[in-house]
Amino acid sequence: MAEKRTKADRLERQTEQLEKRVDRQPDEFEKEPSTLAPKSDEPTVLTPIEQQIQQRAYELYEQRGRTDGHDLDDWLQAECEIKGTQANAAAA
Repeated sequence: MAEKRTKADRLERQTEQLEKRVDRQPDEFEKEPSTLAPKSDEPTVLTPIEQQIQQRAYELYEQRGRTDGHDLDDWLQAECEIKGTQANAAAA
């Protein structure tokens, strides 16, 4: 007959399982490299809309006098302009 487990037995077993998890080394967590980011030797391929955004962001950078530190602002502004233009064209 199976022995009835007490609450203390369950807690002890859970604690042992958690300790095993903590003892694992980082290489045990991920055996294969992540496939989310492209490999460094692979070229990044931009879609046509990304190319338009990149070009417009560079124009904004040049209009500002090529001052550094505003790359994200330029990209977001260009993205709004390009996507807004496409949305207006689709609505018309």
